[in-house]
This record gives sequence, C-alpha cells and structure tokens, in this order.
Amino acid sequence: MEEETYRVVSTPVVEVRVSSSLSSFISEKRFNRGITVSELKCKLELIVGSPASCMELQLFSPDDKFVGLLNQDDALLGSYPIDDRCRIHVIDQSGVKIGEFEDVSKVIKYEMSNEAYDKRTDSMRLFMKRSKLGLYNEEQKAKNQIELEQRIREEKALADAILVGARCEVLISGQPTKRGTVMYVGQTDFKPGYWIGLKYDEPLGKHDGSVNGKRYFQCQYKYGAFVKPQAVTVGDYPEEDYGLNDEM
Repeated sequence: MEEETYRVVSTPVVEVRVSSSLSSFISEKRFNRGITVSELKCKLELIVGSPASCMELQLFSPDDKFVGLLNQDDALLGSYPIDDRCRIHVIDQSGVKIGEFEDVSKVIKYEMSNEAYDKRTDSMRLFMKRSKLGLYNEEQKAKNQIELEQRIREEKALADAILVGARCEVLISGQPTKRGTVMYVGQTDFKPGYWIGLKYDEPLGKHDGSVNGKRYFQCQYKYGAFVKPQAVTVGDYPEEDYGLNDEM
C-alpha cells in the first residue's frame, strides 16, 4: 500500500491584533511572516509610538493566553507559533508614561486666523466659494430659509391651538406615550421655532423648566421637557394613578 504524504501550507500573511503598554487601544494589522522580528518592531513603532529599540514583544494566542516572547531580532516572524487573531503586545521600556500618547491636550496645535485663512489660494473655503457649495450656495440658502419659515408658520398654527394648563399626551417616535400638563407655549432662546413646555406626570423629562440658565416654567427636576407642537395632543387625559399614594 502506497504511503500518503502530507504538506502543511501556511499563508504568507498573518492578521494579528496589536496592543501596547502605552495605550488602551487595540488595532488589527496584517504582517508578512517572512519579515524578521527586528523589521516587525520598526513597523510597530509607527503603530504604537514606542521606539523599536525599547520594545519587548509578547505573543498571545487568539484566546489571549500567553505564548511567549518574540525576543530574537533576526528570527522570522513565521518561525514563531503565530496565527490569525493572535495578539502582539508591545511593552515600552523607554520610560514613557501610560496613556501619554492618548492625551491630545498636550499636543501643540497650530491655529490660523480667519483673515490669514481667507488669503490662502488652496483652502477648502476658497474651493467652496468658487464652487458655490454649502454656505456659499445662495440658491440653496434661500431655499433652506423658505423651508424654515414655512415650518415655523406651521408650528405656530399648531401652537396657537394649545393652551397653557391643558392636559395632553405626547407621542414622539421611538418613545413611549407620556402624559402631562402644558406649562409653556411659544418660541425659545435655545432653538428656533415654536415649542411646548411640559410638566410630565412622571419623572421622564430632562429639567425643571429651565434651559441654559433661562426659566420658562417651574416644575420638579426631571419632570420638565420641551417638545414640538406636532408631538402634542390636547384632551381629557387624567393623571394616571401609579399607586404611589395608596393608603393602607
């Protein structure tokens, strides 16, 4: 009987997860099994920010069990038991503090004045002006303004039919129906258009009738909310008994 022979073939590229002692982030990268550990460190330097000369590399299995160290710089990556979804953890030995590369507040930012930016000939702002896009599309701006004015007129007509003190139900898409009392009708400083200020029967709101430091009405905290007129239906909606005042 003829003997059968088998040959194991591994893909030339391996997809691994990369983590670092300097960061909480984990990235997914693809590396050629034919590169040396020294070459791998140079590639990882661009990913984690740690100098290649200050790296210690640990290899973990796909289920995050420690396998061993990648400690032979001239050894090929493929000579280690590395497979897809394994994790290479980079330990930085340069003395950099944990999380230092995540604190963007320490990054020096270049800021340019509006006047200087307007003088540039290669800016996105100039391109949008020339192409009449976004804020510089006068026709679109005029259309948006007309639509806004029409929407505000429609909201005003609905708001005029809602009186302060009226009982109502509020139905907003994706939310349960709520009941409450109308406390305010009109325009506000926080957003354009007409708004209905409500005191809910339950603590399902967001505030106490005050928004951005301006008071529109008074109620308990978390009982107040503002909604658009089209979400409000006025009617004989008695306050539901939630069993909070039962006597024994």
